Amino acid sequence: MTLAVTLLAVVVAVLLFLVAGLLRSHAAILRRLHELGAGVESGTRHDPEPQPETDLDLPRPPAVAKGRAAADISGTGPGGEAQAFAVVGVRHDTVLAFLSSGCTTCHVFWEELATAALPGDTRLVVVTKGEDQESPVAVADVAPGTVNVVMSTQAWDDYAVPGSPYVVHVDGPSGRVRGEGTGPSWGQVHKMLLQGAGDLDARRSRKAASDAERERDVDEVLLAAGIRPGDPSLYPEAQEQPEGSDG
Repeated sequence: MTLAVTLLAVVVAVLLFLVAGLLRSHAAILRRLHELGAGVESGTRHDPEPQPETDLDLPRPPAVAKGRAAADISGTGPGGEAQAFAVVGVRHDTVLAFLSSGCTTCHVFWEELATAALPGDTRLVVVTKGEDQESPVAVADVAPGTVNVVMSTQAWDDYAVPGSPYVVHVDGPSGRVRGEGTGPSWGQVHKMLLQGAGDLDARRSRKAASDAERERDVDEVLLAAGIRPGDPSLYPEAQEQPEGSDG
């Protein structure tokens, strides 16, 4: 009887040892699964990594950022002669009017450009597409004889012109586009360009006036102190050097 009880106790101890081992192993497995993101509670699921969007090569509007770089114009005239106009790094501004010989609105521009008035330091150049897309004869028929006309498809590409009529105002010294846009008539576009140029000229005029006023204030202070133009104190580098110095 005593032997049976002893054997039973040994069997129970062995079973408890095995159960404890199984419980520890199960706990370790659950902890590892939780670390890997496989928790059983709601909200512990990891979302898949976002996939990059596929470029479908859809058409996009041309980028016409203000102040973008300009480009010189070259091509041919309606008579087949070579034409080239420098618009970048020059002293004068250039207004480029991108027109065609066929669009209805462009005909209004062609007529008004015959008497177009621009500031004295601004040059007007009309740009049509090249002979591959425009008829030189048709361009010659509508182009005023007093306006510079160049046929250049490359220029349309360089300035990313979305259509005609389209006008671009280039600041010559900086070689950057000052303003651009379109409208139903040259008069309206001209007004827009003058407004933009006027804002810039007004800022320059205000700075020049401020500098002149500051100079007058300095002169008044010097005169009040008895210092007049040509006073030696205004030119310290021209005063006599100390005795014993060379030269």
